[in-house]
Amino acid sequence: MNFEVFVLGTSGMMPLPNRFLTSAMVRRDGELFLFDCGEGTQVSLKMLNLKWKKIHSIFISHMHADHVTGLPGILMLSSQVDRDEPLTLYGPPKLKEYVDANRRILDMYINYEIIVKTVEPGVILETDDFIVRAFRLNHTKPCLGYVMQEKDRPGEFHPEKAQELGIPVGPLWGKLQRGETVTLSDGRVISSTDVMGAKRGGRKFSYVTDSLYLPSIAKEVAHSDLLLCEGMFTSDMEETAYEKKHMTAGQAAQIAKDAEVAKLGLLHYSPRYGDRELRFLLKDARLIFPDTILTKDRMSFEIPLKD
Repeated sequence: MNFEVFVLGTSGMMPLPNRFLTSAMVRRDGELFLFDCGEGTQVSLKMLNLKWKKIHSIFISHMHADHVTGLPGILMLSSQVDRDEPLTLYGPPKLKEYVDANRRILDMYINYEIIVKTVEPGVILETDDFIVRAFRLNHTKPCLGYVMQEKDRPGEFHPEKAQELGIPVGPLWGKLQRGETVTLSDGRVISSTDVMGAKRGGRKFSYVTDSLYLPSIAKEVAHSDLLLCEGMFTSDMEETAYEKKHMTAGQAAQIAKDAEVAKLGLLHYSPRYGDRELRFLLKDARLIFPDTILTKDRMSFEIPLKD
């Protein structure tokens, strides 16, 4: 089962010729989950051949223009691809007002249901296989970070153990693999733990942008396979970052280190840094957390299943 993360845009404040505004996409088992929707999101989706008809949910961090200006286009375009499933948007309180105003002023043709949910910290979406959880950040507007985490998978089934216990091949094996307890014809009760290995952990993706450095973020994103985190400024600009309620690349790296994540991807760069200057952000971060990537628009990450 695939779990891929696509970085659709990496710029903060304003789009640049090679840098669209901040947005990321998760593709899991064929379904798409969009995190923020900055200007240029549609272009990156087209270039990556990601089908917006498959967008299951959209998660908005906060109501600054560089994180939502791509949203009206996505909503209108979805009416042109025969979408027949509702589209659910999650975000701060002003999100519904923004969507409703755009629909009214632009006289949008929408032929599917749009559901807008105001987010409070905690689990905001849960399926049989995964959850999406939100947590508060500290920015100039109400802002949220998001974690998408798969639930634990059953351990490996050991058929030799089942045979040793005299369990006949067939439906009973399937029940045991699903974690159920079975009763044999001789009255013996067999638990799934008798024939299954230890549970295998699910994959975890975290998305953090537009916030002061908060040590508490590390707890929220702990042990992520991939953390996408803003690194808007170099470390010598820490005072500016504080005034604007943003983070330096070094502060993002400190969160990654404290959280013991597998990989950190920097994004949401200040436009003050041209493509050549971005390397200074990476240098700052790697001094603290070596497994840091300087993400670029349309870069992708595949997160494999855990053994």
